[in-house]
Amino acid sequence: MSINPLPPPKEPTGLGKLPVTRWFIIMSSVAGVVFLAGIVIAMMMGAHARSLREPPAVAEQLDRLNVALIVLFVVMLAFGTALGFVIRYAVLKPVADLTEQVREVAAGDFDHPIHVDRPSELAELSSHVDAMRDRIVSAWRVATDQAEELRRSNGELEQFAYVASHDLQEPLRKVASFTQMLDQRYGPELDERARQYIHYAVDGAKRMQLLINDLLDFSRVGRVTGERSAVDSGAALDVALENLSATIEDTEATVTRDELPMVRGNRLQLTQLFQNLIENAVKFRSEAPPRVHIGVRRSGDMWEFSCSDNGIGVEPKYADRIFLIFQRLHPRDVYPGTGIGLALCRKIVEYHGGQLWLDDGDGPGGEGQGATFRWTLPAAGDDDE
Repeated sequence: MSINPLPPPKEPTGLGKLPVTRWFIIMSSVAGVVFLAGIVIAMMMGAHARSLREPPAVAEQLDRLNVALIVLFVVMLAFGTALGFVIRYAVLKPVADLTEQVREVAAGDFDHPIHVDRPSELAELSSHVDAMRDRIVSAWRVATDQAEELRRSNGELEQFAYVASHDLQEPLRKVASFTQMLDQRYGPELDERARQYIHYAVDGAKRMQLLINDLLDFSRVGRVTGERSAVDSGAALDVALENLSATIEDTEATVTRDELPMVRGNRLQLTQLFQNLIENAVKFRSEAPPRVHIGVRRSGDMWEFSCSDNGIGVEPKYADRIFLIFQRLHPRDVYPGTGIGLALCRKIVEYHGGQLWLDDGDGPGGEGQGATFRWTLPAAGDDDE
C-alpha cells in the first residue's frame, strides 16, 4: 500500500547535525592520536634517560619498558580495531538499516516492514515501531473502508430522499385537492364530523407536503448548488429579511444587526441559514414583541456569527437535541413546524466548515430570557474577492 508520504522530519540543530558514525570516527581518531603521542613521549623519555649514562640495570629496565609499551600499543591497536569492527557491524550498520527502513515508510510505503536483528535494544525498538506501523495501517484501512461505505450510504440516502420527495408530491397534491373539492361540492350535505374529517385530511396532506419540502432542502445541502465563493453575508441577510417581511410585519418584530463581513460560502444556503434562524426566533417568541439581533466578531480565520432573541428560550439540557432532525420540544398545535429547521442550519454550517451551537448565555431580553445561537463561517480570502 502506498499513500501520501509523511512530512519531512525536523532538521537537527547544534551538535545533533553530526551522524553517530562521524562521532565514533572522531572520538576513535582522538583516542588513537593521544595514545600514540603517549607512546612516543615515553620512548623519548627512555632515550633521554639512557643518554644520561645510567647503570646497566636501569638501561635494561628501560628496554623492557619500551618493549612493554610497544606490546601494549599493539594490543590496544588490535583491541581498537576489533572494537571498531563490532561498533560498525553491531551498532552503526543496524542503525543505518533501521533509518533506511523508516525513511521508506515515511516516504509513503506503509506496508514496508521494519526489522533489524541486532543489537537487542535496536531489535526491540524496531519491533515496537513495526507493531505501531501495522496498527496504524490496519486502523487506516478500516477507517478508509468505513468512510467509503459512509459516503456510499449517504449518497444513496440523499438520492432516496430526493427521489421520494418528488414522487410523493403528486399523490399528496391529489389527496389535498380532491378532498377540498369533496368539501366544496358536498359540504352542505355533510355533518360537522364529516367536515372535521375532511379538515384533518387536508391539514395532514399539507403538513406532509411541508415535511417533504423540508426533507428535500435537507438532502440538497452540499449536493445541489454546492459551489462556494466570496459572499456578502449582509446581502444574504437582506434577502432573508425580504423573504420574511410579511412575518416580521405581522408579529411587529425588530431585527437589528452588526456590520456583516464577506465570507466564503454559498449565497443561497447562507440566505436559507439566516432565514431559518430568524424565523425560528420569531416563532418561539414571548408575549413581548420579538427582538432579534444578528452579531458577528472575528475569530482567527473564521467569522463567529450570533442570532439572539428575547423569546421563550431553550433549556440547556436540550442544547443537543434541538439540532436532531425531526426532534421537537413543543406540541405541533402550539408551535407548528416539521422539526428540520435547526438540523438543516447545522448541516449548512458544517458543510461550510463551521460549527453551530446554542450559547448557554442569555438573550437580549435579560436574564433567563431568549436564546442565542452562534455559528462560524470561513472568512473570504484575498483570492476569493
